[in-house]
Amino acid sequence: MSIRNVLVVDDSKTELMYVSEILKKAGFLVSTAENAEAAKSRLEQSVPDLILMDVVMPGQNGFQLTRALSRDPRYANIPIIMCTSKNQETDRVWGMRQGAKDYITKPVNQVELMGKIKALG
Repeated sequence: MSIRNVLVVDDSKTELMYVSEILKKAGFLVSTAENAEAAKSRLEQSVPDLILMDVVMPGQNGFQLTRALSRDPRYANIPIIMCTSKNQETDRVWGMRQGAKDYITKPVNQVELMGKIKALG
């Protein structure tokens, strides 16, 4: 699977800009959403090849949205990488149990992020 289009879901505008810049410089097409509702709206417009998902967000959190997407036949095949400040092993395990394919902690390391994306592609 070739990954070109990435949806970044994070309630922090700073984090959205930072991660988007990393991805754009690497040649990816990037769309963003600041919460679960905005992410769902984006998904209805265009299905990405990958989702980078924050956990701590107002309303539906990233774990809940990941679980919902991984159980929805329309989106179940989109790999999700959790991208969060929650760095406990229990958080990592829970994220993977919700359907995430990988897990990266903030602050995002560009080399680590590119390596995880390459491993999925």
